[in-house]
Amino acid sequence: MRIANPFRRATPTASVSTAREPDVSGRRRRNIAPKNRSRFTIAIGLFVAVYGVIGGRLVMWGVAPAETASSRGASDLIMAARPDLVDRNGEVLATDIKTASLFAEPRRIIDPDEASELLLSVLPDLDPNWLYRRLASEAGFIWLRRELTPGQQQAILDLGIPGIGFRTETRRFYPGGSTAGFIVGTVNVDNQGIAGMEKYVDDQGYRALQNTGLAVDTELEPVRMSIDLRVQHIVRDEVAAAMKRYRAIAAGGVVLDVETGE
Repeated sequence: MRIANPFRRATPTASVSTAREPDVSGRRRRNIAPKNRSRFTIAIGLFVAVYGVIGGRLVMWGVAPAETASSRGASDLIMAARPDLVDRNGEVLATDIKTASLFAEPRRIIDPDEASELLLSVLPDLDPNWLYRRLASEAGFIWLRRELTPGQQQAILDLGIPGIGFRTETRRFYPGGSTAGFIVGTVNVDNQGIAGMEKYVDDQGYRALQNTGLAVDTELEPVRMSIDLRVQHIVRDEVAAAMKRYRAIAAGGVVLDVETGE
């Protein structure tokens, strides 16, 4: 006779089904998946937006007018206006005027050969080989002609050549011509004084102000000189007549005020 052990755990019969724990991990994966997809979509959207803005800016700069593109170059700084030079009566001896200068951006030129031919039709004095080499180069900015006339500028504009543009520059103009040229002096193509009173003005610190950016593109106080433009005309005519009469190589004259000795 077998006595049952009261401490023995009862073994479940086959008819009793085994209990299963709920599948929490699978449910968690299903909940996390949509979140990951939404984060991925947001990240992709941000990348597309950022690169879209960058691409848009590049396109805008690429199709911007030549004047706008060139204005960003350090070599394209516009010189500030020079002060007028006047005689003792206020007659203008030298002043600034605005002119157009022609430049090219070779990287934007589609056909250098065609572009050079079109430009030569307006500026026939340019060397064809020199012009073609410059237009076919890989440079970002090159000068082609400084100080164009209004007619030349309009004719080139009518050609509609991509990569060709204009810069407004300051040019020195002498209303009295060469009458007092040996005193007034002259400037170079960059509007810098190289002789006479023009150079003296630069030597007094005007050029240093320009180089440091302290000079502005505004009208400056005229520089008054002691000469009289009317007297200069008379003296010039008399000296020129004397040179012709005596077949002289050079001549000069002095005008004095009999009362003051000036």
